[in-house]
Amino acid sequence: MVLRPRPCCSFSLSLFFSVCFLGSLVDFGFHLMLGLGSVFLYSSGGREILHVSQPDMVKDIDHWTPSELGKPNYLKKTRKALLGGGLLTVNGDEWAYQRKTMAPEFFMDKIKGMIQLIEDATAPLLEAWENILDSAGGSTEIVVDDYLRNMSADVIARACFGSSFAKGEEIFCMLRKLQKAISQQDAFVGLSALWKHLPTKSNREIRNLVEKVRLLILELAKANVNENGAENAATHNGLLRAIVNGAHGAGHGGTAGDFIVGNCKTIYFAGHETTAVTAIWCLMLLAKHPEWQERARIEALEVCHGRSTLDVDALHRLKILTMVIQETLRLYPPASLMMREALTDIKIGDLDVPRGTIVQVTRSMLHLDKEVWGPDAEEFRPGRFANGVAGACKPAHLYTPFGLGHRTCIGQNLAMTELKLVLARLLSRFAFSPSPTYRHAPVFRLTIEPGFGMPLVAKKL
Repeated sequence: MVLRPRPCCSFSLSLFFSVCFLGSLVDFGFHLMLGLGSVFLYSSGGREILHVSQPDMVKDIDHWTPSELGKPNYLKKTRKALLGGGLLTVNGDEWAYQRKTMAPEFFMDKIKGMIQLIEDATAPLLEAWENILDSAGGSTEIVVDDYLRNMSADVIARACFGSSFAKGEEIFCMLRKLQKAISQQDAFVGLSALWKHLPTKSNREIRNLVEKVRLLILELAKANVNENGAENAATHNGLLRAIVNGAHGAGHGGTAGDFIVGNCKTIYFAGHETTAVTAIWCLMLLAKHPEWQERARIEALEVCHGRSTLDVDALHRLKILTMVIQETLRLYPPASLMMREALTDIKIGDLDVPRGTIVQVTRSMLHLDKEVWGPDAEEFRPGRFANGVAGACKPAHLYTPFGLGHRTCIGQNLAMTELKLVLARLLSRFAFSPSPTYRHAPVFRLTIEPGFGMPLVAKKL
């Protein structure tokens, strides 16, 4: 069967993307897409987009290589300011070279050596919240967003680049500004291609931020290499060292500077933003479900008792907390969409998909499908993961918080280790309950985050 456009869907889906991901209409958008079925074709901005959520067809997507079904070319342009030409945007041989360069730095044997660094990055967060609660009589409202973002940014800076958050703070702040500016532009679905070339104040700000971030990253890379060109072994900077070395190989198509900047941007953004947002949603869900919070706390107290640093064996014992994190990633996956482009003519299911077609998978549709997860699919039920992902849903490939197939996130081991450690430390010291000032409005800013922040009432234990 050959794809044929369905113009009747074009307007409704363009409207959906222009308003729903601004925050308040996310639920409306999800149910609108459910009404269109598991497979449909629509047009947006001159692009033909095939939406797929049928299980067998989603599995077929995994069979194609990044040279055949890769990241859409338009994303290289729309995300270049934030991600450069890093691993998240390239395809084919260039993608294979970059993944081979960086993936070994996120193998579990390397993550073991990062645990103390995560503990060190978590300590200022614990101290700050204890001081706030001590001065407030033991209980008060804390808006947790920025604290968790700073902590997660510090983990990436220490573990991957050999510096503390204090040194990388300027880069993280600029990337956060870029993230907001670019997500605002994305709201103009039909006008975005033109809008981004106009001499607007926003575009001037984006160009200025891009140049400043580039200079700061190159300074960071230079600072970690001595005058003779040998790596400075005094700091824990394995990933930065791998990126710098990879920049001088023959497997990428750009300059050494572009390679360094693009991949550092990718790790800075993807490595800390997605983890921080997941931690924020975890605390919100635990605050709303005190029975699960208490179960996770009992486990955390048992595992953390008398330990100044948790090791891998201790983290493996955090079974309940692992289920809580998995369920949070199901309900609030940081990235809402998986977008691919047919770089050659391919076949998905019984559909012949011509080159240039965008293939879209919406994680929320997979993660909330009642036929896959059961009638309680929209409820917070961490127990569904008691026997792992395979026991939680069938088929298991429909659980995709870290991506699908060849392009599965290389940083998932670090993300899960960081989330378990940080949440265990927080639950061991504090209890959380919902704040009456919280407004539930998930917003799409390249990740799905609380639109008005996450205030929680924290109590010191």
